[in-house]
Amino acid sequence: MSRAVPAHGVDDGAARALADDGATRALADDGARSHGADDGAAATAVGDRTGEVLDGGGPGGVDVVRVTSRAQLEQCWEVRTEVFVVEQHVPLAEEIDDLDTAATTTHVLAVERTTGRALGTGRLLSDPAHAGEVHLGRLAVRAAARRTGLGARLVVAIEALALAGHAEPAGAALEVTVVLSAQESAMGFYRRLGYEVVDGERYLDAGIWHQDMRRRVRA
Repeated sequence: MSRAVPAHGVDDGAARALADDGATRALADDGARSHGADDGAAATAVGDRTGEVLDGGGPGGVDVVRVTSRAQLEQCWEVRTEVFVVEQHVPLAEEIDDLDTAATTTHVLAVERTTGRALGTGRLLSDPAHAGEVHLGRLAVRAAARRTGLGARLVVAIEALALAGHAEPAGAALEVTVVLSAQESAMGFYRRLGYEVVDGERYLDAGIWHQDMRRRVRA
């Protein structure tokens, strides 16, 4: 499968999750999920940009924010281009796609609080035809910020957005299924965050072997 819409009908099969176990798209260590995302409306400065803070309690003065402006989206593209296009040789035409600007897509950005420099990013895709299911993708962290737990913080923030905006009733709880397409070298990272392999089928995405994984998030 090469970036075609997967069976889940949510994304283009390109969730670029990376781990700290040697993958070039390495994100971070298996940082604890204690950096819970917040649904408050606080804002943080991103250079001359602002964004809703999802996780402002991380180490090293790094905040995770919801992208709310074109300038922030361009910062996401800068990170992804550096990680995926330059490091992993993914064609730029495949990396930046129409889903980036779709109304159903939400981006998150990790930024240094003092400098506004973008360190990591990820996106959440939803499809009204698939209630209760979303796709996590385009997860990337710059080399200088890897092995700090930032990758895990980005995943947690995206899961919180998914739960807040796309959960469906499941008994007395609310539940949303987060689906992703993981590089095989990154699957250990996702397993540590509670993700499970969907069916074990391998496929090539941008010349890299992937498998689908998912996690049910409940509240």
